[in-house]
Amino acid sequence: MELNNVILEKEGKIAVVTINRPKALNALNSDTLKELDYIAAELEKDDDVYAVILTGAGDKAFVAGADITEMKDLNTMEGRKFSILGNKVFRRLENLDKPVIAAINGFALGGGCELSLACDIRLASDRAKFGQPEVGLGITPGFGGTQRLARLVGTGIAKELIYTGKIIKADEALRIGLVNRVVEADKLMEEARALANTIAAQAPIAVKLCKEAINRGIQCDTDTALMYEAEVFGECFSTEDQKEGMSAFVEKRDKSFQNK
Repeated sequence: MELNNVILEKEGKIAVVTINRPKALNALNSDTLKELDYIAAELEKDDDVYAVILTGAGDKAFVAGADITEMKDLNTMEGRKFSILGNKVFRRLENLDKPVIAAINGFALGGGCELSLACDIRLASDRAKFGQPEVGLGITPGFGGTQRLARLVGTGIAKELIYTGKIIKADEALRIGLVNRVVEADKLMEEARALANTIAAQAPIAVKLCKEAINRGIQCDTDTALMYEAEVFGECFSTEDQKEGMSAFVEKRDKSFQNK
């Protein structure tokens, strides 16, 4: 697939995915969503990538939202189809079998905030701004905002942000738990790469299973979630990486994981 709106770069065990429409503040149109879906599918098959960083081109926006120019003349069926496309792509990123770190370098509004919510970890520039301003456009969030935001920050705060369309700064996003931490703008990618490399140095199968256990567990009752945790815990003991990790610990030597 020809990529015109998204860039995929690989740096050792890390993949960096950049939404590249800076003149449109990296707004998500259908073509961009389809390219992002293609890249996610490629990353699913790439056993040499252990962690992913997702960011936006330029210094103004992570993703400023879905493309209003494309949306404004949609009818009911077309609007529903656009929402289904975005939800499919974001769900694929959310379920990717390796951690995804959002490096939020500017505006993360509407679909951009929703895209960050589909990532595992969110690092924000001190210049970043967040919001779900859709009600001011006469629509609801359509790419998971009504669901993931409430799960992350609680229903009361999510409802206030969504009902008012309020835009908040990075420090407020940190206070309510929307982001993991805030860093200086010129150090954002450095911090993201350091975090990704720390994750990539761990046993990749174990990290993958941790992600599965967390994502599944928060959607079911505690007893069911604990049963699933026991399943993935046991599964780890069938891997070479478990034997390597524990042997290296006992033998007091450096470990070398092989993703096996």
